[in-house]
Amino acid sequence: MTASDERGTTERVLTLLGLLQQRAVWTGPELADRLGVTARTVRRDVQRLRALGYPVQAGQGVGGGYRLGPGRDLPPLLLDDEEAIATAVALLVGAGGAVSGSGDAALRALSKLDRVLPTRLRHEVHALMGSVESFGTGHLPVDPDTLMTLARACRDEVEIGFGYPSATQAQRRVEPYRLVASDRRWYLLAYDLDRDDWRNFRVDRMTEVATRTWRFRPRPAPAAAAYVQENIASRAYPHQARFLVYATADAVRALIPAAAAVVRPRDDGHCEVLSGAADLDAVLLHMLRLGPDFDVLSPPELATRCRDLAQRLLTAGTSAGDPARSHGSFTGADSGPEAGDPGPR
Repeated sequence: MTASDERGTTERVLTLLGLLQQRAVWTGPELADRLGVTARTVRRDVQRLRALGYPVQAGQGVGGGYRLGPGRDLPPLLLDDEEAIATAVALLVGAGGAVSGSGDAALRALSKLDRVLPTRLRHEVHALMGSVESFGTGHLPVDPDTLMTLARACRDEVEIGFGYPSATQAQRRVEPYRLVASDRRWYLLAYDLDRDDWRNFRVDRMTEVATRTWRFRPRPAPAAAAYVQENIASRAYPHQARFLVYATADAVRALIPAAAAVVRPRDDGHCEVLSGAADLDAVLLHMLRLGPDFDVLSPPELATRCRDLAQRLLTAGTSAGDPARSHGSFTGADSGPEAGDPGPR
């Protein structure tokens, strides 16, 4: 057999494998017609696939034919361009933590996929691997075309424009830096050219995303995942609070959603929690419900508020039924969280 014949046989066997992966059952005549060969050649090619470890099963009679069954080992798959990109996107979500415990396996699978992809597709996978960071789990779905456009723009260092709901400006021009997956949403960390500052944008709120013709030189940038997490957990609120919690960071992270607070480990085995809310009483309520003891680190007025509330609770618990106790009028200063305020998110 000449080199040309061997190459032709290899291509035909790979085509046969691709057909078997597309449909549950093929008859011998159907495969022969698709491949342009005889039924005998199909049988030989099936034997070649079996020798390579593919469990090709053959059935007789009505409804019979060739099918690719499950095997003891996992042989390689054949993917067309769209399937390869879709697989990369799915693996990317796993690498970002959307499926518990799947991150390391997803990253390994992405690395293997990258090694065997043709150059034209490897760039797409690199765009995803190099332009995405994450924290938390359980992402909400976003438009994959939008995600891909943003990932390419991050990779190629090209400006993008898009619509975004805002009280002052609907259209944005930015230098995209990283895609960040939180516990529920995807965000884009980018340098806003009109506001001359770093901003994060929710991908599900972006519309008409399109690359522009201008390329840019990357600026010194903050750590993407940490910046976005701190933004949505604290800086987006009118009040921020910082606590020392007498428990490990891992234990506290299991109690607080990643989008609700930033948890930073300390060398002494404790951790710091940074969170925000429309009302500081709401932050205190959530910290009390966590369970572990904690100290208020900032702001100072929150520590004062803790003492005031503690005294009120102590009085409420020791003076019940005391007719001599005077009851003052209700004031907003002593009120709890505002109605409808969900606290830190």
